[in-house]
Amino acid sequence: MSKAPVVSFGRVARFALLLPLFAACPPEPDPGPEPDFPEDYEADYVEVRDCRGSADHDLNTIRILASPEALEPYMTRGMPFPEGAVVVKEEYEFGDIACEGPIKQWTVMRRLADDSSPDTLDWAWQRVDFDRHVRSSDEPRCIGCHMGCGVAPDGHDWTCALP
Repeated sequence: MSKAPVVSFGRVARFALLLPLFAACPPEPDPGPEPDFPEDYEADYVEVRDCRGSADHDLNTIRILASPEALEPYMTRGMPFPEGAVVVKEEYEFGDIACEGPIKQWTVMRRLADDSSPDTLDWAWQRVDFDRHVRSSDEPRCIGCHMGCGVAPDGHDWTCALP
């Protein structure tokens, strides 16, 4: 007759303590959507509005850059923005009048296909924090403000201001 193995309480307790180490790791949290502009955007994007204050962006100082596809439509105002064109607004602290300090956040407009999203003026809108996390998308505040620009003489495809 064989003897059953003796299992001590101490061995069971140690196994119970080690079990979580062998269990599957919890899934990574969803990082959310990617920003609509590349991390190295400054390599290809061109400044279309220099550093200046902005009452419309919580009094942050701003600088605006356009993707290669957005550059000519933004500067000439003679053609619509093509699908995929991006306009990036760098936002700096209120007192940074030279835009030399760290970027506080970005606001981004990416052109969608015509008639694909009338509620957002056929643009995708994002607010992206310093760590490149998308904090909001298609905020009514952004859309509502830019809605008034499309009919203004200095607005072009909802961009609001002359270069």
